[in-house]
Amino acid sequence: MRAQPNAVGRPDVSERPDINTRADIVTLVTEFYRRAFADPQLGPIFVDVAQLDLPAHLPVICDFWQAVIFRAGTYRRNAFGVHAELHARVRLTPELFTRWLELWMATVDNLHSGPHTDRAKLQAHRIAESMSRRLADAPPAPAEAETTPASYASSGAVTASGRRRRPSEPD
Repeated sequence: MRAQPNAVGRPDVSERPDINTRADIVTLVTEFYRRAFADPQLGPIFVDVAQLDLPAHLPVICDFWQAVIFRAGTYRRNAFGVHAELHARVRLTPELFTRWLELWMATVDNLHSGPHTDRAKLQAHRIAESMSRRLADAPPAPAEAETTPASYASSGAVTASGRRRRPSEPD
């Protein structure tokens, strides 16, 4: 039986399924990154600085969230190291982590409800808090570098139509 949408077009919280499978994680993470890439604060970081190749990176991100949500042994990398390297190129501020968390929570809440869902949100909060705190002690991006998402958005990285310019495209 499929859940009936409420007034805002999504199933009531009691009718939304929990996160139960790897496929649920793939759907959640894909939707989150769709929103993050379009976000005025986060988009420039993911698209222009990290140049995240989502199809290539999606299995790794899903391994991470599968390990977090289901306590599976699917992720054996250093998530902090990746963010520290990015922080060395562009300052990852507490405000950016707050925005990341807001977007994650909204995406999770739009799609799911249940114990695994609650764990995904709790752990996301802990991860954002920990990353933000640890990066505050890490070497920041050089002062002469473009260090804010706004500077990337205004640096010609966006086309006249508002679409983010790919690194290979001329200005």
